[in-house]
Amino acid sequence: MSEDRKKAHIDLALKAHSGFAIPDQRFTYEPLLSAHPVSDPFLFPFMGRVLETPIWISSMTGGTPVAGEINRRLATVCHEFGMGMGLGSCRMILKDNQWLHDFDVRDIIGENLPLYANLGINQVEEIASSGNWHLITELIKKLRADGLIIHINPLQEWMQPEGDRLKHPPLDTLSRTIDKLPFTKLVVKEVGQGMGPESLKALLQLPLEAIEFGAYGGTNFSRLEIIRNSQSRAALQESLATVGHNAEEMVQIVNNAVKENLTIRTKHLIISGGIASFLDGYYLTGISHLPAVYGQASAFLQYAREGLDPLRAYTKAQTEGLRMAASYLRIKK
Repeated sequence: MSEDRKKAHIDLALKAHSGFAIPDQRFTYEPLLSAHPVSDPFLFPFMGRVLETPIWISSMTGGTPVAGEINRRLATVCHEFGMGMGLGSCRMILKDNQWLHDFDVRDIIGENLPLYANLGINQVEEIASSGNWHLITELIKKLRADGLIIHINPLQEWMQPEGDRLKHPPLDTLSRTIDKLPFTKLVVKEVGQGMGPESLKALLQLPLEAIEFGAYGGTNFSRLEIIRNSQSRAALQESLATVGHNAEEMVQIVNNAVKENLTIRTKHLIISGGIASFLDGYYLTGISHLPAVYGQASAFLQYAREGLDPLRAYTKAQTEGLRMAASYLRIKK
């Protein structure tokens, strides 16, 4: 076995040459300071729970047999690796329980990890207008969720031919929701464009459980709608899909707000959008001045569609990579 390995090293040595590749400038590599990591959990307090891995599976989907199975697989790896999970939009079960089984994963993820329901700002605006606030509390109750994610996606809705139209600024609707549901844990997220400094600073001053970035660089739902549109309409909208803020920019905006002594009432960050690897997550959570985990959606979705075993393997690789990074990499100041 050793002889085979040595021969493979000889055969592959030239192919593995770094050449002129530029090393990752975000870190210093310190090979002398740690032993190889063991598989002990991280035990990271977050959103009133304790995570074993600082990863959040960002909001997915429901309403089809395939989507229901995907949610169950995702909840399974959350349970096994100690991660938090945000459900996809729960609009279809707000008043009708036909598809509840697709979203009802509390028994799978377990009682000790964060699980959040999800509604769009348009649905919350409708609830605010009608005064039917009980719909939100009943949704959270039947899912046995910790709270509610409110996703804000004005660009995506505008680009949908059948999209909803906001009648009020989202910040007004969020403030009303907090006033009417003061004991409900809320997370606010974008869905692929991120948020600029004025929006982020306004959110940071609200008593939110977390802000999820949904930054530019990951799945771009505005572009998704452009692809769905007619060619002439898509051509007119294309430029709008390229605006936004990436995750590192958003972390720096939050950090600057903390340094400016802004009254910060939001407790946590979920850094999502364009997180291509565990090194991105390690770096961005490491430079954040607020407690943070990193979130991924499309990568987990890809492996969840393939099956539970590929999903487990991907998640294990993420957790092992994070342990190696914590042992041997230092973030440059």
